[in-house]
Amino acid sequence: MDILIDIIKDTLIDALKLIPFLFIAFLIIEIIENKLDKKAKNKITNAGKFGPIIGSLFGAFPQCGFSSLASNLYVARVISLGTLIAVYLSTSDEMIPILISENVSIKVILSIVAIKVVIGCLFGYIIDLLYRTKSKNDFDVCESDHCHCEEGSIIKSSIIHTFKTLIYIIIITFLLNLAFETIGEDAISKLFLKNNPFAPFVSSLVGILPNCAASITITELYLNGVITIGTCIGGLLTGSGVGLIILFKNNKNIKENLFIMLILYLIGSVVGTIINLIGFTL
Repeated sequence: MDILIDIIKDTLIDALKLIPFLFIAFLIIEIIENKLDKKAKNKITNAGKFGPIIGSLFGAFPQCGFSSLASNLYVARVISLGTLIAVYLSTSDEMIPILISENVSIKVILSIVAIKVVIGCLFGYIIDLLYRTKSKNDFDVCESDHCHCEEGSIIKSSIIHTFKTLIYIIIITFLLNLAFETIGEDAISKLFLKNNPFAPFVSSLVGILPNCAASITITELYLNGVITIGTCIGGLLTGSGVGLIILFKNNKNIKENLFIMLILYLIGSVVGTIINLIGFTL
């Protein structure tokens, strides 16, 4: 019981320290995202052959607003499949706010973002070369599914994002601390296949879950040394936030939606495996 109390206290203290950093990060993100939203739509819509480049750059911006926007644009066939995949692969979701709040060096943060952008751009063009989508003459892009949790006050929205993320962090941190204390770090690493070539396949499966908890879990596991950077990136590549939910909701072609999920999963798994094999570290 004393050990459990200590774990709870340590978890809460660590989490409370993150509140100001998380809030400031989300506030900045909300301000910039609100200003960029319409411009981003126009840029991505009119990107043409530069779609994967533009898509991957906008997708790298924290949260999942651009992935949900891209899903709607793809359903309307305003953008190509390659551009959609580029956005999904580069989407950061909650990764950047967590890394910032944990005082991770800017070099590491930018390196992870750059890798995701380059991978998104590269595979976006490959997919566009292999797969052509038919355009639609009559389309209606619904913007009501944007993943902002609250319309109106940026401050209020930032507070909501902060505490939603904080709740996930508390739960995940508590479970990790409890596992480290009762099972041991070596056993946890084995459980998540830290030194196993199949680890990226596991993290990519976790990452593809359409919820911010996925990116939070993968990021926290990496920060706690449970998984390697390759396994981390593999999972983060498949994490497109609520983008897939919007896709399944608005696109009636279920086979196509499953095909897109499979593409994301394979890219994340293979890229994560390659990074691990070459021994890349940050």
